[in-house]
Amino acid sequence: MSSLSVLPPKCLLQPFPIPQRLLLGPGPSNVPARITAAGAQPILGHLHAETIEIMDQIKSGIQYAFQTQNRVTLAVSGPGHAAMECAIFNSLEPRESVLIAVNGIWGERAAEIAERIGAKVNTVVTSAGGYFTNEEIEQALDKYRPVVFFLTHGESSTGVVHPIDGIGELCHKYNCLFLVDSVAALGGTPICMDEQGIDIMYTGSQKVLNAPPGTAPISFSERACHKIFNRRTKPISYFLDLNWLANYWGCDDKPVRAYHHTGPVSSFYGLRESLAILAETGLGNSWKRHKEVAEYFHKGLEEMGLKLFVQDKKARLPTVTTIVAPPGYDWREITGYIMKTYNTEISGGLGPSAGMVLRVGLMGCNSSKANVDKVLEALADALKHCHKSRV
Repeated sequence: MSSLSVLPPKCLLQPFPIPQRLLLGPGPSNVPARITAAGAQPILGHLHAETIEIMDQIKSGIQYAFQTQNRVTLAVSGPGHAAMECAIFNSLEPRESVLIAVNGIWGERAAEIAERIGAKVNTVVTSAGGYFTNEEIEQALDKYRPVVFFLTHGESSTGVVHPIDGIGELCHKYNCLFLVDSVAALGGTPICMDEQGIDIMYTGSQKVLNAPPGTAPISFSERACHKIFNRRTKPISYFLDLNWLANYWGCDDKPVRAYHHTGPVSSFYGLRESLAILAETGLGNSWKRHKEVAEYFHKGLEEMGLKLFVQDKKARLPTVTTIVAPPGYDWREITGYIMKTYNTEISGGLGPSAGMVLRVGLMGCNSSKANVDKVLEALADALKHCHKSRV
């Protein structure tokens, strides 16, 4: 064999220094030392008895966090986007009608994913910062007669927490599954899957749960499972096929878990620990803390003369606050200054809110009045030092 033409990269022959940074953007959030330590435990085989026990405990933790007794409850190996695709790929078949509520980027993404698998996509759209009334949703359900209705609970691009009460009943009245994206909201604001008639719900590990990105809790009601397990066609994705995933997670009562994929075992350790912290804290306490810290932050922003993007106080997402971009400033300069000067991340807008807002995430362990004080100080300093246009 001739000599190697591609040499070892010099950049890989020395360690890479990872900075300590306060992550107050819309995600990921900082990972507590306890969860980091859990992820550093010795690796196990993905079907070892201990791994299966950890997966069973994760399942119980998700059931608590979601407030559900659904048998088919698991964590997708992947980010929140993977859970979104898992939900849509399994619940929809080609040419079936889906109704998607679009009040930010996640409704837009869901619509594109559904379109890619050949579903008949219908949308109801409201302006960034807005939400839908139950009357508007019922009118759309009656008009389009979808088999699935998709709604984002916590729209991180606009900072809206969408009301959930009564929508599940409406969906079932029209023989429709209710699918909820709670990636940015779960654990930070009240939602109860069974009580509110939600058929499919998912979240991400990297938001309020404070685990590293890469696992996505998801749960399916019996109504959802009946439709999914009686499909005429196979789901478009083998990796996200719920028939396989339900067996891998021990949700189908079969005596043996067949090999489907090699699960991210270290990530399972971290997810289990994050769910343990939530269980120890208590959902009610977590909801209460996020609400109180968000209100403290909003008060501080208004005292600085800054405006909140979501005008309806009841619709403000406690985990991700959207601030109207200060007139005359370049939002990129503000976020860059805070990153450089305070080693703290905040973010600009995304999708329909791009260029319009600053976004600050206060999720899980990051949801504290001490962090609010830090970001208020950083914002005030940035507004003093960043260029303000006179135009």
